[in-house]
Amino acid sequence: MSSVSSAVPRPAALPEPKGFDAFLAIAMVAVIAACVRALFFTPIDAMLGAAQKIFYVHVPAAIIGMYFCCGLLFICSIMYLWIKDERLDRLAESAAEVGLVFMGIVLVTGPVWARSSWGTWWVWDARITSTLFLWLLVMAYLVLRSGVESIELRARLSAVMGTLAALLVPFIHLTVKLFRGMHPEAIVLAPVKPKLPPVMLMTLGIAMLSFTLLFLALLRLRYRWATLRDARAAMEAA
Repeated sequence: MSSVSSAVPRPAALPEPKGFDAFLAIAMVAVIAACVRALFFTPIDAMLGAAQKIFYVHVPAAIIGMYFCCGLLFICSIMYLWIKDERLDRLAESAAEVGLVFMGIVLVTGPVWARSSWGTWWVWDARITSTLFLWLLVMAYLVLRSGVESIELRARLSAVMGTLAALLVPFIHLTVKLFRGMHPEAIVLAPVKPKLPPVMLMTLGIAMLSFTLLFLALLRLRYRWATLRDARAAMEAA
């Protein structure tokens, strides 16, 4: 009896997520340090006042959310439709979810800054409205993923929707040039040279670097979670 039971293979243990993430901790410390520099060691803008300091969070979050995350979503979605690699699908999903967080920061900090500069929380400016629309499209992308049970069908439909959603980013980039609105034109990536004093430009660079570290840490953590989730599902199905 014992020989028969010993011949039966035991189920492999399900993978467990790791605990403390040192990279994420370093990224969060870097973001806090950048915010401290912006608040206490960067001069107040003469025209916009103290509210201008939101700039050092708003701009990096916008660049990462729209260009980094949506760019990665676009590339991974296109590549998945071509080679059907499930790792690309997981990376696209991770980029979309992290991008949703960063674009959410943009949509929260923007109205706070607008209230101080324009006297109103919200205007239906072309760039602001299209950014909100992009956020809703990414949200719909994630809702679609949660509503389709078939892994292959979900990945294929998500890749198509992710590609279409990311195509809105070039339009958002051009809205300041194409439409008259209240949103300012490019300050850092100006055609001639940046329109910021060196100390403010330095603070923005530090903030951009720290938020990029946070983006990489969150993307790495989210991708690892997606990998563990799929491994668990495969083991439970077997």
